[in-house]
Amino acid sequence: MRSRSQWLHRVDLVLPVVVGVIQVAGTIGAQHVQLSIADLGRAPLDWRGYALLLAGPLVIAARRRLPVAAMVVTLVATCVYLLFDFSYGPVFLSLVITLFTAVTSGRRRAAWLGAAAFFLFIVVYAGWLIPNPRGWFHDTAFAAFLLLTMTVSEFVRIRRERLAERERVAREESRRQASEERLTMAQELHDVLAHNISLIHVQAATALHLLDEHPEQARTALTTIKQASKDVLTEMRGVLSLLREGAPRSPTAGMDHLGELAKRSGLPVTVEITGSVRRLPAGTDRAGYRIVQESLTNVSRHAPGASVTVRVSYGPGEFGIVVEDDGAGAAPAISGLGSGNGIPGMRERAAALGGSLNAAPLPGGGFRVEAVLPLPDDPAMESM
Repeated sequence: MRSRSQWLHRVDLVLPVVVGVIQVAGTIGAQHVQLSIADLGRAPLDWRGYALLLAGPLVIAARRRLPVAAMVVTLVATCVYLLFDFSYGPVFLSLVITLFTAVTSGRRRAAWLGAAAFFLFIVVYAGWLIPNPRGWFHDTAFAAFLLLTMTVSEFVRIRRERLAERERVAREESRRQASEERLTMAQELHDVLAHNISLIHVQAATALHLLDEHPEQARTALTTIKQASKDVLTEMRGVLSLLREGAPRSPTAGMDHLGELAKRSGLPVTVEITGSVRRLPAGTDRAGYRIVQESLTNVSRHAPGASVTVRVSYGPGEFGIVVEDDGAGAAPAISGLGSGNGIPGMRERAAALGGSLNAAPLPGGGFRVEAVLPLPDDPAMESM
């Protein structure tokens, strides 16, 4: 943007000089021929003629700030020049430039009215104010010249507006994607913190309970706390690295880390996998992992010590997850951790991918979470 502004500034400085030279030099050349033709009735240039030839180029420098005023000044200067019967030359160049600028800057009505007024002046001037009046062919040719100028100006205006609209849409899309990424990061942080802090809380309570009577079991709980704190720091670094441009990010935990998740959950977890194990799309892989993680967190909160079964099924068109616990917790439910956003958050993840999630107590005790996530038909999509 800065380089473009600098370029436009240089153009605004150079263009008036170039146009002034062209109008003066071109008119001087034209009058050598036109003064020799007595029927044209042309007068030689004097100080008034030179002043009028330079008036248009001078106001061109201000055409971006005052497009209508610049157009009016060049229009009046051109008409007065013609009324003095000076020789025809490139005197119309300044007017063409200011008409173009008025249209492309959004002053379309003023530009079209100015062009129409100038055409009417030419009709009157060429028909009644010169020694040899011109006919309809002259008026038609001049009308075509003005119409071509205005048409080109409108074309450029429309093209610029379309480019500006594309840039605006691209910026809006970029902001929308950034907002979605921030929401995804917030959800990732919530899930990471909720699972690991809940696990640390449960294991800390267990360690305190067993510290005096069963110190070896307390040592196991403390080891779990140490690993959980390390894992939460690792995952948080991975998520927060997105905030730093160009920062490397370790892969987000997915279903290939399911075994590690089960081991460090602090619960007796059995993992059963059916179907042909294959790489999942990134969104499905992350959602599946987070659903299992949140389900284990809920078990740790509400039924610490309960046995859990995680069933994962790879079907041809869908990916299934079932997490069940028997509800026979060895310790009372942990309080003081808040209600969280566990089941609604899992349901939102599944719905965002076009899947579904059901969560309900089991008739014989315990709880069941079942999620079904669709898989793409195109095998190439599965490697994303």
